[in-house]
Amino acid sequence: MSPHAQHTLASPAVFEGVGIHSGVSVRVEVRPAEPGAGIVFLRTDVVGRDGAVPARGEAVCQTRLGTVIANSDGVTVSTVEHLMAAFSALAIDNAVVALDGPEVPIMDGSSQPFIDVLDRAGCRPQAAERLYIEVLETVEVVEDDKRVSLSPSDRFEMAFEILFDSPAIGRQRIDLDIDEMSFRRELADCRTFGFLHEVEALRAAGFARGGSLDNVVVIENDSVLNPEGLRRPDEFVRHKALDAVGDLYLLGAPLLGRYDGLYAGHGLNNAIVRALKARPTAWRLTPAPGEMA
Repeated sequence: MSPHAQHTLASPAVFEGVGIHSGVSVRVEVRPAEPGAGIVFLRTDVVGRDGAVPARGEAVCQTRLGTVIANSDGVTVSTVEHLMAAFSALAIDNAVVALDGPEVPIMDGSSQPFIDVLDRAGCRPQAAERLYIEVLETVEVVEDDKRVSLSPSDRFEMAFEILFDSPAIGRQRIDLDIDEMSFRRELADCRTFGFLHEVEALRAAGFARGGSLDNVVVIENDSVLNPEGLRRPDEFVRHKALDAVGDLYLLGAPLLGRYDGLYAGHGLNNAIVRALKARPTAWRLTPAPGEMA
């Protein structure tokens, strides 16, 4: 994959699964798109309104249970972050994600199933230059004890730290250079997680209807309930980093900069995207540096 050219899919990629919150089965077809189109979600089940929802930070309308994007007609697409992370890792700039429901399927709770289906479809370069968002000045967002920042770097770096009272998680930290190989090796298979009492409360409120031990790492009484256990001892923080990779790709271009997240989630990820875009002196669009070739 050339860092200097935009890329799209070589052929359509099709998959199906349930939405973690709706519990509804959704069929998805990821289609190639023209240079400069970006990533656009298309609700094929919507009638009488614009079903196209561009994947941009300013389109994020809700972050409590995942990243939800919306267009000006009020059409939404939920839980986009794991698929967006796969697009980011595979350097897919342009694609149409046509889906017949309101939510991207959760699959196994990670990005690995999306990586697998996109690998089968293949990627192809396009006759257009790939531009990167280069961070020029440090931008920070703080909310109580939570913090995220973007600072200058000649590559995409990510550091993330979490702390939970449960001994099953505790304090975990990861610090990585993010590229295709490191994402595949270090983050792609790490699953979303939650505590049993939270899952039960969400179901009582009409959410998490599609959640199960097949797609969520569930913790109860300081133990992991999934029979197979964890895929990695620090799978929890690695999944938070995976989420951040997907949320940051809503910048609309790949990032040259360092992300530092402390106890952060989707809300702060979107806040730092908006904060960076709102400060024109803090970033610029630039071609790939020569050392990336």
